Amino acid sequence: MRFDVVTLFPEMFGDFLGTSFVGRAIAGKQMAVRLRSPRDFGLGKHRSVDDTPYGGGSGMVMRVDVLVPAMESLDADAPEGLRAHRVLLTPQGTVLSQHKVTEIAQRNAVMLVCGRYEGFDERVRDHVNEEISIGDFVMTGGEVAAMAIVDACSRLLPGVIGNEASTIDESHSEATGGLLEYPHYTRPVEFRGARVPDILQGGNHAQIAKWRREQAIARTRARRPDLWERFRAETAKKGEGA
Repeated sequence: MRFDVVTLFPEMFGDFLGTSFVGRAIAGKQMAVRLRSPRDFGLGKHRSVDDTPYGGGSGMVMRVDVLVPAMESLDADAPEGLRAHRVLLTPQGTVLSQHKVTEIAQRNAVMLVCGRYEGFDERVRDHVNEEISIGDFVMTGGEVAAMAIVDACSRLLPGVIGNEASTIDESHSEATGGLLEYPHYTRPVEFRGARVPDILQGGNHAQIAKWRREQAIARTRARRPDLWERFRAETAKKGEGA
């Protein structure tokens, strides 16, 4: 898949794109990332990309006549003419979920538009397909959100993770019903009085699977009541017991 990122700070992505699974996905050609700065389409001697808001108020607003040409330029020279699905990264967007990450990872090309300053000219929204937030908080720009999406998608691409089954039985996955993942242990068996549960050392895979399911349910119920209620509603709808 291809990510096109519109950002005033492309240099922020340097080390990120060469590290861990993202770097592996790019090296293995499962993923490509192109960066484009709105500054290249800025106005006047100083290549201005923002201006004061109509009606007054604090902060500066990113200009629609700069952002949209930057987005269009990426489409104009896209490999094989493949136009990207455009995503505006904003605190006003739909909160990112594993379901949304899976949906994005199945697309051939996605454009992530990073904001700065006070926000976007409202008319920018007329030129995107959807808006996404990574949580109910505000950052100085959309770059970290863009990295989060690229990272989350990279591990879902075929061949990037050695054991692809590890992306199935994990927190928030559809295969588990959206539960939090069960506890994990490795050596040593005991550390400062805390032991690995005996059931995990016994080799009975049916009992281990049952224990892990029970732990996932208990952990979700205790830590994320919202996910627990959603899980209960879905299992009730299917006629299953929790």
